[in-house]
Amino acid sequence: MAQTDLFTPISFGRIEAANRVIMAPLTRNRAQDPDGVPNDLMVDYYRQRAGAGVIITEATQISPEGKGYAWTPGIHSDAQVAGWKKITDAVHEAGGKIVLQLWHVGRISHVSLQPDGQKPVAPSAIAAEVQTFDGTQMVDVSEPRALEREEIPRVIADYRKAAENAKAAGFDGVEVHAANGYLLDQFLRDGSNTRDDDYGGSIENRTRLLFDVLDAVTDVWGPHLVGLRLSPFSNANGISDSDPMPLFRHVVEGLAPYDLAFLHMVEGQTGGSRDLEGANSIADLRKLFRGAYIANNGYDREKGIEAVASGAADAVAYGRPFIANPDLPERLKQDAPLNDPDPATFYGGGAEGYTDYPTLNAEKAA
Repeated sequence: MAQTDLFTPISFGRIEAANRVIMAPLTRNRAQDPDGVPNDLMVDYYRQRAGAGVIITEATQISPEGKGYAWTPGIHSDAQVAGWKKITDAVHEAGGKIVLQLWHVGRISHVSLQPDGQKPVAPSAIAAEVQTFDGTQMVDVSEPRALEREEIPRVIADYRKAAENAKAAGFDGVEVHAANGYLLDQFLRDGSNTRDDDYGGSIENRTRLLFDVLDAVTDVWGPHLVGLRLSPFSNANGISDSDPMPLFRHVVEGLAPYDLAFLHMVEGQTGGSRDLEGANSIADLRKLFRGAYIANNGYDREKGIEAVASGAADAVAYGRPFIANPDLPERLKQDAPLNDPDPATFYGGGAEGYTDYPTLNAEKAA
C-alpha cells in the first residue's frame, strides 16, 4: 500500500471521513460556565481542527453525577445542547465530522463537584488513590458509595438521554467512554467491582452494564453511528484487573451485534508507555473486532502511516499533537514540522495555548 493511506478517506460505519487522522478526546477544562455549558472559545477550538477525519470531543458528562473535574462540559441540559450545537455547526461548516464522547466518571470525583455535596458513585465503595481538580487545586478523590441495584436503570437512562441530546446537538455520532478507569471501566474490573449481584463477580456480570449502555445508546442512534473506547491494559485512575485478557476478549467478542462505527483502543498505558505487560495482546483483540479499528497512544507520523499501511489499524487517533497543531492532518501529509504544545496551558485558562497555535498557512504568511 502507498504511504498516503493514512490520508485517504474511510467510512466509520455511516460516518464518512476525509482521512484517517482522528482527533482523540482531550480534556481542556475550558467550559468555565458553572453549569458546564460549551462557550464560543470552544467553538473556535473545534472549528480550527475540522481537518481531522473525525473529531472525538473531550469527555462530556452525561449527568451532574457524572462530573469529576472542574470546568468540563456536559450534555444533560438544554443550555449545554445549545452550546454544543454551535460547535457542531462550526465544524460542519468547515467540512469536518464530529462525535461526542459520553462520560460518567464514577468514583473519580470529589464531593465538591457532586450535586448537593454527595458522595460519588461507583460499582463498589472502594476509593481510587488518585487526585482530581476541584477548580482551585488538585485534591484526593472522595470515597465513593456503591450504586444500589435499583439505581442502575437510572444510570442507563442517563446515557440514553445524553445520546438523545447529542443527536439534538447535531453530532455525527457518539463514542461511549469505557476506558481510563471511569465508571464503565470500574464495573469491568475486579479491582474496583466487588459486587455480589448480577453486575459483579463473573466476567459476564461485570460487563453487563457496558452492554446495557450500548443497548440504550445504539437504540437512539441506530447502527454504525456509535463508537466505543477501551483501555484494556492501562491502570489509569487506579484501575486494575487480575486477568484483563479474558475480560476484554469477552467484551470485544460481545460487540458484534451492535454494528459499531468503530472501536477506539488505548494501546498500553493511557498517556504513557505502550510496552505494558499484556499490551502486545492488543493485536489479538483487534482481530476479534469486525469493524473499523482506531489505534491510540504514542503514534507519530511514521508509526501512524505504518499502522494503516500494514492493516494493524484502520485509522490513528492523535492527542497532544492536535493541541498544538490545529491543522495536524495537513502537517503530517506534508511531513511539515510540528508545533510543540505547552503543558502549562493544557487545562483551564483562556485562548492562550488553546486557540492561538499557528497553522502552516499562517506561518507561511508571517
